[in-house]
Amino acid sequence: MRRRKIDGCPIAGALQLIGDKWTMLVVRDLCAGPKRTTELLEDLHPISSRTLMGRLRAMEQDEFVLRNNYGGLPRRVEYELTDRGRRLIPLLDALMTVGQALECNQCEDRKESAGYYCDFCPAHEGARQFVDDYRLPPEEPQVPDTPPVIPRRKDDSIVLL
Repeated sequence: MRRRKIDGCPIAGALQLIGDKWTMLVVRDLCAGPKRTTELLEDLHPISSRTLMGRLRAMEQDEFVLRNNYGGLPRRVEYELTDRGRRLIPLLDALMTVGQALECNQCEDRKESAGYYCDFCPAHEGARQFVDDYRLPPEEPQVPDTPPVIPRRKDDSIVLL
């Protein structure tokens, strides 16, 4: 796994990992299960095969996807999300919610252009199961061990130099 260095902020590091527009779309299409390269090319149209292969290699290096080479002729290679890659599924849900709130697109637009809903779409049967299976548990609030801060008395005096 590659470490990302910008300014040390986890948000900046995460954006370096997933900031490419195709990365989250690959995650979206793999959340239902393993897919062959040709299936991903079809689902992610208009991505070029060169761009897709570059993204898949980078995602494999970042441990988001696992490449399964079954050999044979023609070559049969499938990609699937790793546990680390599945951690991005709640982010997909958040992106979909924001996209709907901003009225970017509707699921019907995808159905009209591609002829089918994506596996993540709420109109697709069983789609919400992906999000529910991989929703991150809420974090426990951390209680600081430091004593409470006592507010300073307000001083309205003017200091002349």
